[in-house]
Amino acid sequence: MLRIIQEVAEELIQRAMREGAFENLPGKGRPLPDEDDSHIPADLRMPYKILKNAGCLPPELESRKDIQTAIELLSTMTDEKERYRQIRKLNYMITRLNVGRRRPIALEEEQLYYEKIVERVRLEGKREKDGNAESEQPG
Repeated sequence: MLRIIQEVAEELIQRAMREGAFENLPGKGRPLPDEDDSHIPADLRMPYKILKNAGCLPPELESRKDIQTAIELLSTMTDEKERYRQIRKLNYMITRLNVGRRRPIALEEEQLYYEKIVERVRLEGKREKDGNAESEQPG
């Protein structure tokens, strides 16, 4: 079965070459860029390459993207109860990411802590108020 698929694919490639389908490709005549895939296990390199070419991200990167989106959403929230719920959700997402990876604990993502975020928001709010008050004073 595999041999039939290879023969059909080869015939389609040969036909496309005869018809000139590969003549005006971007980068023609230049070497392909090197891709460092040494961090990917050997048995997963081909599936990851297929997913990458299809525009899909590996699960870990997809999770990191979701976490980054949640952090950006958190920065725009003003309701304390909703912020607390979002932080809990974000910490759950980070925990799932950390559990699913094969890295040392020292390289894990850090969870967000409610008190630190509330304090930081208060400090930034105070700086903004102080900055506005200074700019409103006559010089």
